[in-house]
Amino acid sequence: MGRPNFPVNVILSLEYIKHMKDISDEELMEDFNFNYLVNYAVGIRNLGEMSLTERTLDNFRVNVYRHCLENPDGENALFGQFIALAKEFAGKADISLAEQRTDTMMFASNIKKAGRMSLAHDVLAKAVKALPEAALPASLAAVLEKGFKNMVLYRSKEQDAESRLAMLLGLCQEALALYDADAGTAGSDEARMLRRFLSDQSTPDPETGKPVPKPSKEVSSGSLQSAYDEDATFRRKGDKAQSGYVLELSETCGKENPFQLITDCAVEPNNANDADILEGRLPAIRENTGCEDMYADGAFNSEGLREAADENKIAIHLTNMSGREPSKRLPLTDYQIDPRTNLVLRCPAGKEPFRAALNNSQTTAHFSYGDCVGCPFFGQCHSKGQKNYFVVRISLNAVEASRVRAEMKASQMENTSKRAAIEGTNSALKRKGQGKLRVRGINKCTAVSIYKATAQNIKRFIKFMQGGYKAKASGTPPNGVSLPVVA
Repeated sequence: MGRPNFPVNVILSLEYIKHMKDISDEELMEDFNFNYLVNYAVGIRNLGEMSLTERTLDNFRVNVYRHCLENPDGENALFGQFIALAKEFAGKADISLAEQRTDTMMFASNIKKAGRMSLAHDVLAKAVKALPEAALPASLAAVLEKGFKNMVLYRSKEQDAESRLAMLLGLCQEALALYDADAGTAGSDEARMLRRFLSDQSTPDPETGKPVPKPSKEVSSGSLQSAYDEDATFRRKGDKAQSGYVLELSETCGKENPFQLITDCAVEPNNANDADILEGRLPAIRENTGCEDMYADGAFNSEGLREAADENKIAIHLTNMSGREPSKRLPLTDYQIDPRTNLVLRCPAGKEPFRAALNNSQTTAHFSYGDCVGCPFFGQCHSKGQKNYFVVRISLNAVEASRVRAEMKASQMENTSKRAAIEGTNSALKRKGQGKLRVRGINKCTAVSIYKATAQNIKRFIKFMQGGYKAKASGTPPNGVSLPVVA
């Protein structure tokens, strides 16, 4: 019988406005209290009609975060709202969801890039602070002293770096021993982080058992990147290296659409393969939007993705392919290969093999000497001379790759045209803070990324309703109606 809850639809609307404008909570609170346009947008017609505190926003976010932790495999409530709004906008704007494009973008959470020694100190200090001071030996008690960090990180010479790192790892091992000695703390978050960090960064000395730092090249990209964000990973993409996450985005790309809508977004550790991410998202994309054609770049090419696309009845269109195209010999597309059985029917010169078969993941074809000797393509094709005949052996993976390259080349201009504009969506999200979020952890980063993607869709739909998009070539004007401008 107490005071009613603050309306969820108003809180959610305020979250969308916050990320649409990329403002802080303080600025959002000020807008809610004094900006009539913000009040009008969330359905309030009189300033001061509702009172809002920062604690109300915090409690809402805590509940959303707790729900994600307690239901890791369940439906994300924020994503469900994102899909519901996207479908609503698509219906009102007559947007086709059949054709979509996809891409990934790396982003950082609210952590700083730390070197190995700085990371070791942060992990050690966090673990030592959680232990009772009375139980600390002198070596670990020194970690809490004011000058310890400066001495270890800033007053050490470059040639002493490895020995300093070994010293910090040794202290981490000593702290872990204290945690393991007590059954009540052995399973704590600090103990878990110490175990992971030691496993990531060191190997035990076979004689003494003390941790020995691994060479930098042997440290996995999935290793701990921050003492305050255990989910972040490391990835190098081109000339850019970053610790954080990767955001998968899909959006419509039909040329007849008055504007394009974001249809899917998912956050993964940034060392995940692009093709694997999309492979896992295809069932949801198909179920939520009915997608039929997906346009992507060459980084998304994989056998697993093609199989998943076939299962979900989605055609994958690539703009290019990773890796180099074979150039020393005739392309495999010059051979006539049965698409159903993968048997070679004819060679580039039009000759039929006297025997064709499949074995060891290869398709093989045998040709007589008379067919090959004197052939204009002799020395350029894939045939090799045997005692009584010539044989062609081609891996089935190469056959499939040649087909994909041929299909891609046939429609490369259209594929590139339809995929390229998603870079603009990536850029728009980065301008609104997606490049580095103000939260940590994959669940919080997922929530904020969904807010930002939803805010982009809302912004585009408002622009459409106000007649802000140019008419398409068909001459059909946008269905514009007059609405108050939302700041």
